[in-house]
Amino acid sequence: MGTNAATLREELSGAPAQGCGVERTLQVLDGKWTTLVVRELLDGAKRFGELRAALGNPSAKTLTDRLRALEHHGAITRTVHAEIPPRVVYELTEEGRSLEAVLLAMLRWGEEHPARAR
Repeated sequence: MGTNAATLREELSGAPAQGCGVERTLQVLDGKWTTLVVRELLDGAKRFGELRAALGNPSAKTLTDRLRALEHHGAITRTVHAEIPPRVVYELTEEGRSLEAVLLAMLRWGEEHPARAR
């Protein structure tokens, strides 16, 4: 682990202040709901209502904005099925699925560093 950590520190310290991989990742995973949307879609495709319920009912506008941003970044696809009523399904792309390792690292960190009482 020492070599991995040293290599990672070297990569992080050598990264440019702007435009580095960390900044790009934060652009895609912008905000609490965006990261949680990706987490939910790791289990497979979901409809808007399923996502909203799984997330604890964020506002429809907030969820719509986050889904559009993820689609813009190429992390998810939005498929509209020609039915009455229309059925819209959201699914991670290959690029979006690659964020699983980032979320797993966040999960591990969060479990190892519980929230402090304020």
